[in-house]
Amino acid sequence: MTGQTARTASLCACGGMAVRRVNQFVLQDELWWDSEFSCGSCDTHLCEHAGPGPAPDHVREALLAAHGPARLRLAGAVPSPVPALKVLREVTAASLSRARDLVGELSRDGLVGTLPEMEFLMVRLRARGVPVDIDGPPCPGAASGATGPS
Repeated sequence: MTGQTARTASLCACGGMAVRRVNQFVLQDELWWDSEFSCGSCDTHLCEHAGPGPAPDHVREALLAAHGPARLRLAGAVPSPVPALKVLREVTAASLSRARDLVGELSRDGLVGTLPEMEFLMVRLRARGVPVDIDGPPCPGAASGATGPS
Protein backbone atom coordinates (compact mmCIF):
# COMPACT_ATOMS: atom_id res chain seq x y z
CA MET A 1 0.00 0.00 0.00
CA THR A 2 1.27 3.44 -0.97
CA GLY A 3 -0.04 6.48 0.82
CA GLN A 4 0.43 9.94 2.23
CA THR A 5 -0.86 11.69 5.34
CA ALA A 6 -1.18 15.34 6.29
CA ARG A 7 -2.37 17.10 9.42
CA THR A 8 -4.05 20.49 9.49
CA ALA A 9 -5.36 22.68 12.29
CA SER A 10 -9.10 23.07 12.41
CA LEU A 11 -11.58 24.90 14.62
CA CYS A 12 -13.91 22.64 16.59
CA ALA A 13 -17.56 23.46 17.30
CA CYS A 14 -16.57 23.77 20.98
CA GLY A 15 -14.25 26.64 20.06
CA GLY A 16 -11.09 24.67 20.68
CA MET A 17 -8.35 23.94 18.18
CA ALA A 18 -8.63 20.50 16.66
CA VAL A 19 -6.53 18.42 14.30
CA ARG A 20 -7.77 17.06 11.01
CA ARG A 21 -5.74 14.17 9.61
CA VAL A 22 -6.23 13.33 5.94
CA ASN A 23 -4.87 10.33 4.09
CA GLN A 24 -4.78 9.16 0.50
CA PHE A 25 -3.61 5.68 -0.41
CA VAL A 26 -3.93 2.79 -2.82
CA LEU A 27 -5.65 -0.22 -1.32
CA GLN A 28 -6.83 -3.35 -3.11
CA ASP A 29 -6.19 -1.76 -6.52
CA GLU A 30 -8.30 1.33 -5.74
CA LEU A 31 -7.48 4.90 -4.79
CA TRP A 32 -8.90 5.68 -1.32
CA TRP A 33 -8.97 8.66 0.98
CA ASP A 34 -10.05 9.29 4.52
CA SER A 35 -10.32 12.15 6.97
CA GLU A 36 -10.29 12.07 10.77
CA PHE A 37 -11.03 14.89 13.19
CA SER A 38 -10.00 15.11 16.84
CA CYS A 39 -10.32 17.82 19.45
CA GLY A 40 -8.47 17.54 22.74
CA SER A 41 -10.58 20.30 24.31
CA CYS A 42 -13.91 18.47 24.14
CA ASP A 43 -12.55 14.98 23.43
CA THR A 44 -14.38 14.74 20.09
CA HIS A 45 -13.01 12.14 17.67
CA LEU A 46 -14.67 11.58 14.29
CA CYS A 47 -14.06 9.63 11.13
CA GLU A 48 -15.34 12.15 8.58
CA HIS A 49 -14.89 9.90 5.56
CA ALA A 50 -13.24 6.63 4.59
CA GLY A 51 -13.64 5.03 1.20
CA PRO A 52 -12.56 4.73 -2.41
CA GLY A 53 -12.71 7.50 -4.97
CA PRO A 54 -11.09 10.79 -5.81
CA ALA A 55 -10.18 12.94 -2.83
CA PRO A 56 -11.86 16.33 -2.45
CA ASP A 57 -9.82 19.48 -3.01
CA HIS A 58 -9.16 20.17 0.69
CA VAL A 59 -7.59 16.72 1.09
CA ARG A 60 -5.47 17.03 -2.06
CA GLU A 61 -4.35 20.56 -1.12
CA ALA A 62 -3.27 19.44 2.36
CA LEU A 63 -1.30 16.50 0.92
CA LEU A 64 0.33 18.62 -1.77
CA ALA A 65 1.27 21.28 0.80
CA ALA A 66 2.76 18.66 3.14
CA HIS A 67 4.58 16.51 0.58
CA GLY A 68 4.81 18.45 -2.67
CA PRO A 69 3.58 17.28 -6.05
CA ALA A 70 4.54 14.16 -7.95
CA ARG A 71 4.79 14.29 -11.74
CA LEU A 72 3.94 11.37 -14.02
CA ARG A 73 5.80 11.48 -17.34
CA LEU A 74 6.22 9.33 -20.40
CA ALA A 75 9.43 7.33 -20.14
CA GLY A 76 9.63 6.18 -23.74
CA ALA A 77 7.99 6.19 -27.14
CA VAL A 78 4.30 5.36 -27.39
CA PRO A 79 3.26 3.82 -30.72
CA SER A 80 -0.39 4.77 -30.15
CA PRO A 81 -2.16 7.11 -27.74
CA VAL A 82 -5.18 4.78 -27.51
CA PRO A 83 -4.10 2.80 -24.41
CA ALA A 84 -3.33 6.01 -22.50
CA LEU A 85 -6.64 7.52 -23.62
CA LYS A 86 -8.52 4.48 -22.33
CA VAL A 87 -6.80 4.55 -18.94
CA LEU A 88 -7.29 8.28 -18.45
CA ARG A 89 -10.97 8.06 -19.39
CA GLU A 90 -11.50 5.12 -17.01
CA VAL A 91 -9.68 6.68 -14.07
CA THR A 92 -10.79 10.30 -14.41
CA ALA A 93 -14.17 9.87 -16.18
CA ALA A 94 -12.90 12.51 -18.61
CA SER A 95 -14.47 13.16 -21.98
CA LEU A 96 -12.53 12.00 -25.02
CA SER A 97 -11.47 15.58 -25.68
CA ARG A 98 -10.23 16.06 -22.10
CA ALA A 99 -8.46 12.66 -22.18
CA ARG A 100 -6.63 13.80 -25.34
CA ASP A 101 -5.53 16.94 -23.51
CA LEU A 102 -4.28 14.82 -20.60
CA VAL A 103 -2.31 12.53 -22.94
CA GLY A 104 -0.77 15.67 -24.44
CA GLU A 105 0.22 16.88 -20.96
CA LEU A 106 1.62 13.43 -20.15
CA SER A 107 3.84 13.56 -23.23
CA ARG A 108 5.03 17.14 -22.58
CA ASP A 109 5.44 18.30 -18.99
CA GLY A 110 3.69 15.36 -17.36
CA LEU A 111 0.62 15.06 -15.15
CA VAL A 112 0.87 16.49 -11.65
CA GLY A 113 -0.90 15.33 -8.50
CA THR A 114 -0.39 13.60 -5.21
CA LEU A 115 2.00 10.67 -5.13
CA PRO A 116 -0.79 8.12 -4.53
CA GLU A 117 -2.75 9.53 -7.50
CA MET A 118 0.25 9.36 -9.80
CA GLU A 119 1.19 5.84 -8.66
CA PHE A 120 -2.41 4.73 -9.21
CA LEU A 121 -2.25 6.06 -12.79
CA MET A 122 1.25 4.68 -13.35
CA VAL A 123 0.23 1.10 -12.57
CA ARG A 124 -2.73 1.27 -14.95
CA LEU A 125 -0.78 2.91 -17.74
CA ARG A 126 2.08 0.42 -17.46
CA ALA A 127 -0.42 -2.47 -17.51
CA ARG A 128 -1.57 -1.17 -20.91
CA GLY A 129 1.99 -0.88 -22.21
CA VAL A 130 2.44 2.87 -21.70
CA PRO A 131 5.97 3.52 -20.37
CA VAL A 132 5.72 6.08 -17.55
CA ASP A 133 7.76 7.10 -14.52
CA ILE A 134 7.15 9.39 -11.57
CA ASP A 135 9.27 12.39 -10.62
CA GLY A 136 8.62 13.79 -7.20
CA PRO A 137 9.05 13.34 -3.51
CA PRO A 138 9.49 9.74 -2.38
CA CYS A 139 6.71 8.31 -0.27
CA PRO A 140 8.08 7.16 3.11
CA GLY A 141 8.02 3.41 3.36
CA ALA A 142 7.38 2.87 -0.35
CA ALA A 143 9.82 1.87 -3.03
CA SER A 144 9.85 3.68 -6.35
CA GLY A 145 7.32 2.12 -8.67
CA ALA A 146 5.19 0.71 -5.86
CA THR A 147 1.81 -0.64 -6.82
CA GLY A 148 -1.27 1.34 -6.72
CA PRO A 149 -4.98 10.19 -10.25
CA SER A 150 -7.47 12.90 -9.81
